Parts: sequence; structure tokens; C-alpha cells
Amino acid sequence: MRFFTTIGLFLTFAAAVFAQTAAGTITGTVADQTGAIVANAMVQAKHVETGTVYDAAASSTGNYTVSQLPVGTYEISAAVPGFKKYTRGGVTVTVASVVRVDISLEVGNASESVTVNEATALLETESGELSHNVQTTRMDDLPILGQGSSIAGSAGIRNPGAVGYITPGVWVQENSVIRVNGMPGNTYSVRIEGQDITNGNQGGTQAQQQPSVDMIQEVTIQTSNFAAEYGQVGGGYFNYTMKSGTNQLHGSVYDYFVNEALNANTPWLNTRPRARRNDYGFSLGGPVKLPKLYNGHDKTFFFFNFEQYRETAIISNLFLTLPTAAYRAGNFATAEDRAAPLGTDPLGRPILEGEIYDPKTQRTDPASGKVVRDPFANNSIPVSRMDPVALAIQNLIPLPNLSGAACGGTCLVNNGLLPFPSVRHTEVPAFKLDHSVNDRIKLSYYWHETKTASALSPQLSGADGLPPPITQAMGTYVTSFVHRLNYDQTITPTLLFHVGVGYLDNHFDDDPTVTNFNAASIGLTGTTANRLFPYITGLCNTTASTGYNASGCAGTGGSKFLGTIQNRAPIVYEKPTANTSLTWVRGNHTYKAGAEFKINNNFSTLYTYTGDIDPGQATGQDIDLNGGDWYVLRPSGQPLIPRP
Repeated sequence: MRFFTTIGLFLTFAAAVFAQTAAGTITGTVADQTGAIVANAMVQAKHVETGTVYDAAASSTGNYTVSQLPVGTYEISAAVPGFKKYTRGGVTVTVASVVRVDISLEVGNASESVTVNEATALLETESGELSHNVQTTRMDDLPILGQGSSIAGSAGIRNPGAVGYITPGVWVQENSVIRVNGMPGNTYSVRIEGQDITNGNQGGTQAQQQPSVDMIQEVTIQTSNFAAEYGQVGGGYFNYTMKSGTNQLHGSVYDYFVNEALNANTPWLNTRPRARRNDYGFSLGGPVKLPKLYNGHDKTFFFFNFEQYRETAIISNLFLTLPTAAYRAGNFATAEDRAAPLGTDPLGRPILEGEIYDPKTQRTDPASGKVVRDPFANNSIPVSRMDPVALAIQNLIPLPNLSGAACGGTCLVNNGLLPFPSVRHTEVPAFKLDHSVNDRIKLSYYWHETKTASALSPQLSGADGLPPPITQAMGTYVTSFVHRLNYDQTITPTLLFHVGVGYLDNHFDDDPTVTNFNAASIGLTGTTANRLFPYITGLCNTTASTGYNASGCAGTGGSKFLGTIQNRAPIVYEKPTANTSLTWVRGNHTYKAGAEFKINNNFSTLYTYTGDIDPGQATGQDIDLNGGDWYVLRPSGQPLIPRP
């Protein structure tokens, strides 16, 4: 009963989805020079760079298959009594490829040998699948690997997803959308060493767990006619295989940099805007050797790569409109604020543009029956009448620091310029270890970390130059880990077993510059948590003030919003995966069955706002400030006025 239960579970599992792998396969037939099949011939595939040997055997009909082969160059050999030993070199295996090598044996002594140097056929005869293979060297040679958020994604580091630029039928918008053969955006899948690392939280942000370009051996983009084991998606497979060490010790050091000194001048302006970015690192790979303890030649290999992206810029062109000293004192008696009359009130008094009316004088005119208010004397609001919460917030806003021609003369708008540094670091350390237990069992482990940190980035976070806690800036802090362990065993020369397990852990911790703001420090009561500064809107009579004042409120007398609208909840995205497959060569056929297991988990910590202030656009509108503190705000963005 237990046997049938186990078989039933396996078939149910296998029916759902077949296994995934980034390895390649060599297959073909063994025959003599007349074309007669040679049954049960022993076949070996030797990985040239590491010396690792993979055994197989021809079936009773002369067919053989060697699967789960790491990417690289192989030497195929066959030895059968009564025939000369057959050797063929230069067989190249790429990611997820099936290479056909037919073996033709000559009659003779086993001590004799025949070496074939014929190139592998370019025509794919074993599958109708359409795929495109690109090696890392080609990505390095072509100008497709850019740096910075606009051409490499939010991480800024060189993005291997740029390989889509040179792949027919693939359209790429960095860190947003990848579309393959007209399918819906972000319906593709990303595999590293056979593991699914597709971001199940946000499909377009693969940069959050991308590998380092110099750690990649090659990538195959499978776009259509997938084999059953690749048939889960409609938008294509990005199948990466990572570099492994060899018997030779190899290393590299690199730096890709941008500097304005190498740029052409901006047309008409004859200037070179500051642009300085560095993407540098090193790699080292070879056999594992511990003096007097262990020699991993032909057996154990390592490869390590470290890459870091650094960008530093001084943002000095974001103009702000800041309240003047007079406005802070409640004095709005300037000529600019009191223009020509707009009409008369029920009492026959002129209504001036920019006039401020005292809500405590509101009454009904007996003659007309209409509600009237008296203006503040000299259009000035006594400080004693201002809400203490509003004054506390106002004290956090810097004073204007521009005057004269620098801000257009009057300096009521665009009167502040607060330069700030924008620093972004992304680093990707990666490590791979390969070990041959014996001729039948192979192990491989891969790990990498992708970590991005940027406290102030105007392209991504709305940084504006305002100081904490009132700045709108959001930091970018994303850290992810990828683990993958593969086990391959040749049970018999015609029965091959594979199992792989993996784990993806992605921490998305984007936060404002201040995440423990105490609302009581400005006299704000009734809040539920000490976390964010209140998001204050309505300071501009346009709808575009979510950005900088220069593009949102320029010339209107208003100010940009304060605080951040994004009450980000830290997210932890976990994805354990596993897959297995069994390949069986029998007669003229090769059978392959397998299964895949994966879980998409999202964990987040939710926070409540400390209170939003949204006065709207109506002049004199009364607003409740989170439980009891009422105020009135002019739409031009001047100080809060308490309601009587």
C-alpha cells in the first residue's frame, strides 16, 4: 500500500510541472562505419576545463544520452572491444542545450584510436525550441551594460537583463517591464543554476536579486516552443549559468566608470554636468587546494566574484519656496499679497486679493442677511492666534537663503536652494563550489547577495533638500540572498538522477530618513504610533506638488508638500524551491520525468500613520488635525490659522 501511495504522489507531483535545469545534454548514436548499430557501448564525456568525467552507455539500439552537464567544452570518447577508441574534442555545451554527437567506430585494436575534430553542427536537430545564447564576453564587448537608474534599474549596477536588448522579440524597460514575443509584460521567468529566482512580489524589479554580470558564464533566453520542463510561462525563460573554477587558477580585476571629463559638452550650453559613477570588482577561480591537507585538482573547484557600484552626486538645482520671516510672523501686508479689489462685501467694503479674514468676527449682516467677516488689521495674524502645532511644524522649515536676482527679485517663490549629497551603493558578492564525489556523483553549490543602499536619491525617493523629518525623501534599502544546491548521480549508465534545492530571501526595507518621529514633539496628540512625520498636503494650488517646487508650485506662492506619502511597511519575500528529474535512455527513446516545488511567501510589518494633514484647496476650509486640533489654511501655503 505504501508503494502505491508513493507512486501516486510522485505522478501527481510530476503531472503538475516538470523539472527546471540550466545544464546541457549530449546525445547521439553509436554505430560502425557501415551504419550498423553498436549496442551497449560505454561513452564518456570529459569536461575539458576541470577534467570531470561523466559516464553513459548506449542502449540496445545504440542510443546514448549524457545529461546534467555543466556549460563548457567537452571531449567525447567511446571504447568498444574490436573497435578503435573514438575521441572527439571541441564539443561545446551551452545553457539548456541539447547537442547531438553521433559516434562512428572503426574496426581495429583497442590500443588504436581515432580522433575527430569536426565542429559541432549549428543546426538544432533535437528540439523545435527557439532560444538565444549569449556569453558574458559578448555583453561586455557590446555597449548594452549601462550604469545608473535610468539605464540599469534601481540598483544602478550593470544589469544582466540588458541581454534582452540584443535578443529578437524581447523588449526591455529597466526595472519595469520585460516583454517577450508580444506576451503580457513580466510574464517571463528567471533561473539561476536551475532555481527560479523570479521576483514574485514585483515582476519588473529583478534588479533586487540580480547576479553580478562577471559571475555569469552565459545566459540562454528561451522564447518559444519550450520543452515540457520549461513550459510554465508564456513570456520566456532567462536561464543563467554561473562560472565555475577550473584546474587553472584564474582571476580578473575590472572597473567600469563614468566621468564628465570624458563626455561631450551639452549642445548650446557648452557645459558638462557632473556625472561620476564606478562599477568595479574582481574575480578569482581555480581548484581548492589546502597545503598538506587537500588537493582538489580534477575534483573540487571554487569561483568567487565581488562587484560594487558607487555613485556620489551633489544635487544643487532643486529650488524650493520657503516661507519668509514676515510670513512666519503672520505679516501678509506686502504689496504682492494685496492686489487690486476683486469686488465688495455685503457691507460695501472692498475685497482685496490675498486678504485674510478673522474667523472670530464672523456674523450675519442684518440688512442683507449674509455672513460677513472682518479682515485682520494690516493683513497680519497675531502669533497668539496661531495653532502651536502649526508653529512647531513651521519652525522645522528652513529660512529662505536666496535673494535678489537669484530668485527673481521679490524672492517670495523659489527662494530656497538646499544642496544635498546623493550617494548610492550596490554590491554583489557571489560564490560557487563544485565537487566531484566520484565518477557517478557530482555536487554544486551557488550563493550570492545583492544589496542596495541609498538614503537620498532624487530619481527614486523624492529627495528635495529639506531636512529630516519634514523631507519627502525615501531611502532605498534592499538586500536579497540566493542559495542553490544541486546533486547529480549516474545510477546506471542509462539512468540519470538530478535533485536541486534553493532558497531566495529578499528584504525590502525602503524607509524615510526618520522612522521614529515622536508626534508629541510638535504637540500633536491622538496619534497611534511614533513612526512618520505627518504627510502635509494642500500647500500648493496645483496638483503637481508631489515633486519639487520648481515644477509644482513655481510662481503660485505655494510650497511643496511636507513629509512622505509612502508609509512603507518592511517586506520580507521568501521563496524556497526544489526540483528533481530522472532521465532514462531505453531503446530509441530518452524518457525524462520530474517535478518542481516552490512557495511564495510575503511577510510585512504594518505601521499606522502619525496623522495626515490635508487642508484641501478651499480658502478658509476648516480641517480636523487628527483628533481635536482644528485650523484654517490659505491655499497659497501660508501658516496655519486656529479656528475659534
